[in-house]
Amino acid sequence: MSREYLKKAALTSTSHASDVSETVRTILNDIESGGDAKAMEYAAKFDKYDGNVILTRDEITAAASLVPEKLKQDIQFAHSNVRRFAETQKETLRSVELEVVPGLIAGQKSIPVHGAGCYVPGGRYSHIASAIMTVTTAKVAGCEHIVACSPPRPDVGIAPAIIYAADLCGADTILAMGGVQGVAAMAFGLFGLPKANILVGPGNQFVAEAKRTLFGRVGIDMIAGPTDSLILADGSADPMVVATDLVGQAEHGYNSPVWLVTDDRALAEEVMRLVPGLIDDLPEVNRDNATAAWRDYAEVILCADREDMAATSDEYAPEHLTVQAQDLDWWLERLSCYGSLFLGEETTVAFGDKASGTNHVLPTSGAANYTGGLSVHKYMKIVTWQRSTREGAKPVAEATARISRLEGMEGHARTADIRLKKYFPDEDFDLTGEA
Repeated sequence: MSREYLKKAALTSTSHASDVSETVRTILNDIESGGDAKAMEYAAKFDKYDGNVILTRDEITAAASLVPEKLKQDIQFAHSNVRRFAETQKETLRSVELEVVPGLIAGQKSIPVHGAGCYVPGGRYSHIASAIMTVTTAKVAGCEHIVACSPPRPDVGIAPAIIYAADLCGADTILAMGGVQGVAAMAFGLFGLPKANILVGPGNQFVAEAKRTLFGRVGIDMIAGPTDSLILADGSADPMVVATDLVGQAEHGYNSPVWLVTDDRALAEEVMRLVPGLIDDLPEVNRDNATAAWRDYAEVILCADREDMAATSDEYAPEHLTVQAQDLDWWLERLSCYGSLFLGEETTVAFGDKASGTNHVLPTSGAANYTGGLSVHKYMKIVTWQRSTREGAKPVAEATARISRLEGMEGHARTADIRLKKYFPDEDFDLTGEA
């Protein structure tokens, strides 16, 4: 393989990562021991909001009245797409049973977790789509209680559109609390809430660290880092579309990597020429992030051919992977490491982020090597069961007794022995495991 870096990242997503673990651990410990009152202390300190923590039905209705009708229709459209896609995903989880040996039947069934805690960012950007993605999938999975938690803005509260979306998608409770304190409130069951069995949704480094720290006590969707995106483009791609898509993802954050992988030098050079102007044309709040992300974290990689491009992409295992190249079926079959795949110019990451139906809570920082993104499956426990006739248990008990003794686990062996002696008292069995 021959790769040439026309632009190499000066930094990685962890270059300036703060060590926030001790801070997060302290806050979590304080809130667990201090309960509601301590959570409120941290909320006053960080959220600077003194309204209701648990939104009332009247407050939810009032917030909905502030959302423009066209935006409501857009939220409803996105919710319908995400819901129908999640329902289709759920259909792939079915109860099965198999007669392993005559008389012994083993099976599987899926059971939704009871409580889901959905974190919806609301700081720099109001992540309406995150409410749709997390709450909808939990609802379709069948979780009995769903909390949507979002940071309130000082003297304002949660953005009305987030409230409307969370309520539409099926949240049972909307919690006006941000950061570690919001995560803790869901995990510990504060303010009269059921304890969350799983915590999902994106957030800043403190939210991510809180989820990491609590993992094990509760489930989480994934441990997320800065969002990242990679575009695979050949000479047939439109440089302006490629450049616009790169800039669109770079605006996420100053440390959000974007990568272009191509086998066409002219395309690469034209995209590199176009990107700075597209960034300069953004509003200031978006421009600062995109400028830093492109300057410090972006890469443009020139490969020998499409196989080399695909291999490069799989090594990066991007969160978002876009293909703007010929023969899309080849790419779909060949690529294996990504959070979500966008095939062809006619779709783009922003579609998946907002409204097309697939989920936007996805693995970052190379985690797509071993996991996919948030889906209805994340809320489901796949459990197994078995039952047997006495005849069906016979060969299994014999094998279990011998294997257990070879392992040195005599207690295990005797649980098989007692059944053989009870069910087949007139038979002799070699249960020693010796030749």
